[in-house]
Amino acid sequence: MLEGRTGMKSLFAIFAVTLTLSANSVSAQNAPDKYIGRYYPAPQLVEVYCAKVNPLPDANKKRRIGFIIGIKTGNQKQPYATPYAVFAKGGQSHKLMIIAKQDGYLNTIYRSRAVLAELTTSARTTPIFAQSNAADRLTFLDLLTILGFQNVTLSDGNGFAHQVHLFPEGHPQCKKALLEK
Repeated sequence: MLEGRTGMKSLFAIFAVTLTLSANSVSAQNAPDKYIGRYYPAPQLVEVYCAKVNPLPDANKKRRIGFIIGIKTGNQKQPYATPYAVFAKGGQSHKLMIIAKQDGYLNTIYRSRAVLAELTTSARTTPIFAQSNAADRLTFLDLLTILGFQNVTLSDGNGFAHQVHLFPEGHPQCKKALLEK
């Protein structure tokens, strides 16, 4: 596991070197999910994540695809097969998908959250997070928001899916949630 974590740290370090700050408007996230039934079943749980950051001004499809390529490159350098596939979908590649490639992986909400937590550990070692002076507060979901992703779906590729909608800092959806608390 340490080798995998080190590989992810290297991946995030390589990616973060090329990353610059920016902001991108979020399009409607309540559109029907055309990927249900194709890449994953209907999510059992859909959560909202209110990021502590805004997207980069130049967050675009090319940057998101570059991020995915960086993840795949890092995974290929590991001495073992990665148990999940990572890819982006949508016209602007706003939807990140993490789908298990083997049975028994990513089949519960707890395992999905554990993968996100492990990815957070790696993301916090990136230069962009270190420079923010908030690395201890930022998460992998914040990194996805910086890149302009609108949601992430984790699935076992069989009967379980978990989806997180990502909203940037100050988004009306997040302000509404704060008022309801």
